[in-house]
Amino acid sequence: MAITPDERAFVREAKPWGLIVFKRNINDKEQVTRLIDNFREIVGRSDVPVLVDQEGGRVQRLGPPNWPKYPAGAVYARIFDRDPAKGRAAARLGARLIAADLLPLGITVDCLPLADVPVSDADPVIGDRAYGNNPSKVADLAAAIAGGLYDGGVLPVLKHLPGHGRATADSHLRLPVVDIDRAALEASDFAAFRPLAALPLGMTAHVVFTAIDPVSPATTSVTMIRDVIRGFIGFDGLLMSDDVSMNALSGSIGERTRASFAAGCDMVLHCNGKLDEMQAVAAATPKLEGAAERRANAALKARSKPTAIDLVGARKEFAALLASDGAEIVS
Repeated sequence: MAITPDERAFVREAKPWGLIVFKRNINDKEQVTRLIDNFREIVGRSDVPVLVDQEGGRVQRLGPPNWPKYPAGAVYARIFDRDPAKGRAAARLGARLIAADLLPLGITVDCLPLADVPVSDADPVIGDRAYGNNPSKVADLAAAIAGGLYDGGVLPVLKHLPGHGRATADSHLRLPVVDIDRAALEASDFAAFRPLAALPLGMTAHVVFTAIDPVSPATTSVTMIRDVIRGFIGFDGLLMSDDVSMNALSGSIGERTRASFAAGCDMVLHCNGKLDEMQAVAAATPKLEGAAERRANAALKARSKPTAIDLVGARKEFAALLASDGAEIVS
């Protein structure tokens, strides 16, 4: 759970734009803080972004006993159905509390919110992580969660552009293919992302949409990124790939990396921690410049100091909001 000498040499030479941490990298608060401080020291930049997937529910890299357990997105959706104001308040406050857990460790980016809109016959990889199956409600709650992260001094990452909810396979395991016409996609899947297009960071979906590009998943499709993500959705933030080591993508790690950049991704995310693959990603990564550099700089500037919060009172308020759904926060 510390940076090895070989990893240290790699980081010093490659100087990656950021770091993402997983459960395997995390033991306790002191250890993870030291890990992050060491990474920034090696890179030589104090503003290097450090990312984590901290959604709540099934996807939570930091958890008990050192950090609270948070609810899945579907809990906020159910509260919203009974009382939209309370649903928004719960979502925003939950994200604010997550940010309060992350920032003292040096984690400055959370891969949240999702704007995926699941359907009944989809693979459960999204499932209860989503904020419902109505695109306008999903966008509403996603905006609240992004706002809570901002309030806590942590940047949000909008995922999975342009939508993973309809996928009938888990892209960690194989390539999902969505066969539905473009009009239906624009009315539902893509529609949930449009109100969130101003967020500073986004992550692609390893999903093929046959009505638009019958061959390549969004991550490696020029058409999907240009016409849908940048075009119809209007997202102009920094666009990173989902993990290029996932089985949905084909080819070598270097080929996947080059294809992602060629399609229009600004950054490539690599998550399995294998040093030889990290070296291949770095070798295939172009210099950060032009529009990608502009978006990267704008994203970093979007992060502000956290607003003041009474954490004890906020956790009590959050627990009360969750109690209306029978859920609870576990410390």
